[in-house]
Amino acid sequence: MSTTTNENALDPALFTAKVTSLTHSFGDNTRRKIYLYLRENPGATATQLALHCKVHANVVRHHLDRLAESGYVTFDNVHKTTVGRPAKGYRVVDADLVMDGSMRRDALLVALLEMALERLGPEAAEAMAHDVGIEYGRTLAETVGTNEPNPTMKAAMESIAGILTAHGFAARAEEHDLEQSVVSYNCPFGTAAQHHPVLCAVDRGLISGMLDGLGAATTKVTLTSRARGDDACRVTA
Repeated sequence: MSTTTNENALDPALFTAKVTSLTHSFGDNTRRKIYLYLRENPGATATQLALHCKVHANVVRHHLDRLAESGYVTFDNVHKTTVGRPAKGYRVVDADLVMDGSMRRDALLVALLEMALERLGPEAAEAMAHDVGIEYGRTLAETVGTNEPNPTMKAAMESIAGILTAHGFAARAEEHDLEQSVVSYNCPFGTAAQHHPVLCAVDRGLISGMLDGLGAATTKVTLTSRARGDDACRVTA
């Protein structure tokens, strides 16, 4: 009896290794965990994924939105016995489509970014990262809006922490010696920031831009980051 081997089929160990290898280029361990968990547990909700990944549910929803936009996952509404909108049960899309399509595209974009940073040099690259952060921060602040035309620095930084958390930073606001800070516990750039610490300037620009967009009294901030050897990723105003 002859045995036909499907060259496109991947056993679980090989599949996991391939996904890990590709998504490592994105530098985001949480997104990898979410995707692999959904492959084995179709129908999981954002709450279940948050428990599995040990992160805030808003962080999971941010990653799920990105995965869905890129064609990695889709969802079905899960009927609830309680009052309220039905929850979303997520599942992966066709594995071959994911592996051969958008994930390779994103890996190529990351490779392009890293080469561009290397060719620009540290000073120009950091300036560019900071400027991109400022413009995007202003856009985020305009999208979210605020009920306070001139918010206190504490209120502004608390709003910013919430915005960043919704975008995958797992951030929180802290106050120390009358200084207001936002500390991020998850870096969406991951290992890319470790290889190119100039990317941390995006964080500094993001918060400056959001402070400006929210109408705060000052937009001047200082930055520490783990990628640069500090004990925390902290932006202080």
